[in-house]
Amino acid sequence: MSSETNDDGGGHCATPDSDGEVAEEIAIISFERKLETAEEIQTELADRYEAIDIIEYHGDVFEEHWGEYDCFVGLMASGIAMRKTAHLLDDKWEDPAICVVDEELTWAIPITGGHHGANQVAQDLATMGAVPAMTTASEAAGKQGVESRAKAMDTHVVNGDSTVQTNLAVLDENLGPVARLDGPRAVLVGDDVTVLKRNKDDGVVIGTGSVSGADKEAFLEAWEEALEQTDYELADVEFVGTATRKEDEEGLLEAAQELDLGVVTFDKETLLEHEGPTPSKSKELIGWPGVSEASAIAGGRDHELVIEKFSYEDEVTVAIGR
Repeated sequence: MSSETNDDGGGHCATPDSDGEVAEEIAIISFERKLETAEEIQTELADRYEAIDIIEYHGDVFEEHWGEYDCFVGLMASGIAMRKTAHLLDDKWEDPAICVVDEELTWAIPITGGHHGANQVAQDLATMGAVPAMTTASEAAGKQGVESRAKAMDTHVVNGDSTVQTNLAVLDENLGPVARLDGPRAVLVGDDVTVLKRNKDDGVVIGTGSVSGADKEAFLEAWEEALEQTDYELADVEFVGTATRKEDEEGLLEAAQELDLGVVTFDKETLLEHEGPTPSKSKELIGWPGVSEASAIAGGRDHELVIEKFSYEDEVTVAIGR
C-alpha cells in the first residue's frame, strides 16, 4: 500500500537540511495491522511536509526505497528498524533519517539522522501525544546544536565534518554566537569552524522583545501588524531574532512554532554592536539595548532596519530587519 499527500506550503522540514538537501519527503513504514495509525500520522503531518507516503512493511522495504525519501518513520519496534537498515548506513550526511514510533504513539525515537530530519519528525509527532526521545548530545543536554542553529537561521552547513568539534564546543558552552561576514570576501577557516550559508538572500528578520509572560496571540498579532507595514510577507521571514534573556519566553516560542519559524537568540555584546536608533529604557536599567531593533539589525544580511520598533498593546515590541 502506498499513498501520498502534497502541500506546496511545506512545513517544519521544508527548508534545506544541514547537508544542503531538502528534507521534505517522508515515508511511513507500517505493518498492515497498524495502517490505520499510519493514516492518522499522515493526516496530522500532511501540511508540514511536501509529500508523505505510507508503505506497507515487508522484509526488504527499507532497502527497496533507500534513497527515495529524506526520512523514514518506522511504525514498529526500534530493533526491527535497526536490523533492517544497519547494512544500508554509509554516511550521516547522505543517509536518510529514521524515526520510530510505537502504535500507541507513546514514544517517537530518532535512530539515525537526528539533526537531519528525525528529531524534527519526533517533535512533530509530539503534537499527537508522543514523547520525543532525542539522544543527540546537544538536544539531550538541552542545548542548541550547530545543525539546529542552522535550521533556525534558515541556513545550511557547508562543511559537515566540522560539526563534531563545534558541537563539542556547544556542550562545553564555548562556541559563542554565530559570526556574520558580508562579502564579497575570502575566508580561511580550520577544520573546527562550521560554515553556514543562507538559503536565500532577500529575506527579512523579525526582531522582537516583550514584557515577561506575553502570550502567543500577542506575538502573532504584533508580527502580523509589523509585516503589514512592509512589502514583505510571512514567507519572506527567515527567522525571529531576540535576546538570550528572552529565550525561554513561552509565548514567543509558541508563536514561532505555529508559524514554522526558527528563533535565534543574540547575547548582550552582539546586540550592543547592532543597537538601533530608538532609545530604550532597558539600557539604562539593565544595560541591554532595545531588543527588537538590535535583533533585527544583527540578524539581517545587510544589518539595516526595514521598519523601526513599535509597541503592540504595551506587551510586544517588533522591528523588521534585512
